[in-house]
Amino acid sequence: MTYPMSQSISRWRNKVFVVLCCGLLILTACGPSTSDGPAPVLLFIGNGTSPNDVRAVERILDAKQFSYSTVDSPQLNEMTEQQILAYRLLIVPGGNYLTMSEGLTPNTATNVHTAVQKGLNYLGICAGGLIAGNAASNSLDLTSGVRVGFYGVVNRGIHKAAVPIRWADATTQEHYWEDGPHFNGWGDVIGRYPDGTSAIVEGRSGKGWVILCGTHPEAPEAWRRGMDFTAPASVANTYAGTLVEAAFNGTSLPHF
Repeated sequence: MTYPMSQSISRWRNKVFVVLCCGLLILTACGPSTSDGPAPVLLFIGNGTSPNDVRAVERILDAKQFSYSTVDSPQLNEMTEQQILAYRLLIVPGGNYLTMSEGLTPNTATNVHTAVQKGLNYLGICAGGLIAGNAASNSLDLTSGVRVGFYGVVNRGIHKAAVPIRWADATTQEHYWEDGPHFNGWGDVIGRYPDGTSAIVEGRSGKGWVILCGTHPEAPEAWRRGMDFTAPASVANTYAGTLVEAAFNGTSLPHF
C-alpha cells in the first residue's frame, strides 16, 4: 500500500513515537503526537496477525479517515492499562489466534480486558473475535465466560468460502470467510451464517462496546479468486467501514 509522501513521513514519525514511548514506559498513551492527543484507534499488528488482513483493515481505516496507531506484541506487552485506555477503540484483525495469545503475557491480557471493562471499545475480526472469547489459551475473555466456536463447515473440510450473511431484515450480503468463528451465546446477533449460528455480534463488556465478526468484510477483491461471488468486494468493504464506525462510536447496529 502506498501513501502520499507527507502521509508516509507522518506515519513513520508516529511509529517511532510508539516505539519510544512504549519502550520507555512513559505513563501516557502511546500514539502519534498531535494537538488533539493520541490517535483514537489502536490497531494490533503483533504475533499471529495476518499481514494481508492488517493491510485490508488499514485500507478501511484510511477510507474512513480514522487516525490510528499500530502496536505489535512486545509494545502491547509493555503498555500499562492506563496507556491502553488512552485509546477509544482497539482493533484486532484476523490471523492465528493461538499465536496471538502466545505472544501476549497474561498481564497484557488482563490489562486489555480491564481496559475494555472501563470503557475501551473493541472490534475483533475472525481471530480477533476468537481471542476475545473465553478459551484455554491466553484470551481476553470479553464474552462473560462464553467460549467461541467455529462455523460448522470446517467440520466438512471447508476452510475458505463465499458465505451469505443474513441480516435481521432477511436480506443477505456475501462475505469472504476463512476458518472464522461463530459467537453463539453472547451478545446481540447482527448477522447469521446460513446454518443460523451467529456470524457477527455486538454487546457491552463492562463499559466497553464490543463487536465481534467471524467473516472478513474488509477482504479485497484479490482474496476472492476462485470463488463465486455475485457482488463486488466494495459492497462488503463498505460494511466493514460501518463496523469500524459502530465499534468506534459504541453504537448498536440492526440486530435480530
